Amino acid sequence: MGERVVVAMSGGVDSSVAALLLKRAGHEVIGAFMNNWEDEAGEEAACPAEADWRDVRKVCETLGIPYYAVGFAKEYRERVFDHFLDELKKGRTPNPDALCNREIKFDAFAAFARGLGAARFATGHFARLDRRGGEARLMLSADPSKDQTYFLYMVGERAFRDALFPVGDLTKAEVRALAREAGLPNGDKKDSTGICFIGERKFKAFLMNYLPAQPGPIEDSGGRRLGTHDGLMYYTLGQRRGLGVGGGIGNGKDGRRWFVVGKDLARNALIVDSGEDTPALYSSGAWVGALHWVAGSPPSDSFDCEVRLRHRQPLQRARAAVRGDEMSLSFETPQRAVTPGQAAVVYLGEECLGGGAVDASIP
Repeated sequence: MGERVVVAMSGGVDSSVAALLLKRAGHEVIGAFMNNWEDEAGEEAACPAEADWRDVRKVCETLGIPYYAVGFAKEYRERVFDHFLDELKKGRTPNPDALCNREIKFDAFAAFARGLGAARFATGHFARLDRRGGEARLMLSADPSKDQTYFLYMVGERAFRDALFPVGDLTKAEVRALAREAGLPNGDKKDSTGICFIGERKFKAFLMNYLPAQPGPIEDSGGRRLGTHDGLMYYTLGQRRGLGVGGGIGNGKDGRRWFVVGKDLARNALIVDSGEDTPALYSSGAWVGALHWVAGSPPSDSFDCEVRLRHRQPLQRARAAVRGDEMSLSFETPQRAVTPGQAAVVYLGEECLGGGAVDASIP
């Protein structure tokens, strides 16, 4: 018998196949389902936790492994969601999934797994770990279209030592094929696209439960008023939908669509410009703060690298210069909608080094 391994099971196919592979490898596998969100009175219940828990039970029974349900709703609210709201209030666009991985999956859940006597814990992340040299290096997955290292950059090397990513060497098609071959009931279940543990919701309506509307003017870059927004926290740079401003209004640029290009917090004004190719949407670099390095430190103070500014974005060549807890990135090619608060994740070859949150773009 191999090691005892606790698998974080979401009800999706990736974590289910992770459990399948570990059992086939001879490990003592235990499934654990996390339900870390509790809707408040009056909220639309959109997170399908009951259906996901039912899928977890079916998968574990098919595999013949024990399973548990565990909740960290208090920890999630205090350590992830409150920070998410604070960032939105500042006009930034935070990434709660990256913080959730560090604070919940690779901390609270890892402690739960150790409490069950597990030597390791596993998740269904599309990522790989290189353990040569006694340390765990975070590496790109075998499937570039599904790679999830972007969401793991805040996790430290020490936490990765106890972690396993069984599907990291597979493509999504191979994962689904394994699930069908094994007779798992969720082999064709669609991927979740909602916020970690909160689920798929009408985002603005959900946020209004926590951040009341603060209407203000929508203006073009020349200061002309074009409409009214509901609150700066509900919009992000590059956004086109939901502005309520028709093409051709204000500046007569051939009726092209409007895009958010900035936020003026002092005046509560949302700044827009027309045309997807407007220079106001592009940046030659970025200042990045709140740095976290998987290995504890960057490879050097200045180095060539590749960077990802949003999940599934192709890696972009850049030059990084690190000064304490701040880093400047100079892009080889101007980047679109570089947004304060979003994660800028840095890579060297196939290794994810870490990253931070964008503080400002460089025009």
